[in-house]
Amino acid sequence: MAFLLSLPSQDKYRFYACLLRARFDDNKTEKDMVKATMMLKAGEEEFWANQHPQPYIFPDSPGGTSYERYECYKVPEWVLDHWHPSEKAMYPDYFSKREQWKKLRMQSWEKEVAQLEAETPAVGPKSEALPPARKEGDLPPLWWQFVTRPRERPT
Repeated sequence: MAFLLSLPSQDKYRFYACLLRARFDDNKTEKDMVKATMMLKAGEEEFWANQHPQPYIFPDSPGGTSYERYECYKVPEWVLDHWHPSEKAMYPDYFSKREQWKKLRMQSWEKEVAQLEAETPAVGPKSEALPPARKEGDLPPLWWQFVTRPRERPT
């Protein structure tokens, strides 16, 4: 497949990519882990060596033309506390739910922090993943940041 870069047409490039994928599919049931690891390493090296010289980058992906385009519109949630009452009156449903969320946050905060302290090892967390809620009806720790996150794209 070293000659892939010299092939001019997309159909040939896609043909050899399908052959590589077929080889992966043929060996997906390999039981010998040493052999499977070696085949995976060889396949990944072949894949990276024969990548398209100008890969397509999706616009919203890192390096894309609109990556983090709307970051300037994202403001922290606490800014809403400083809105004038006439501004809040334009969104009565949201602000009534927000007040309920704030009350629930104050009620559940101690329990969430206790769960995090109990489940975090003394040497520190192993990953950035937060633990799920442990009982029916409980909230997962730090749920607040997901409920009140800013909109992805302004309208």
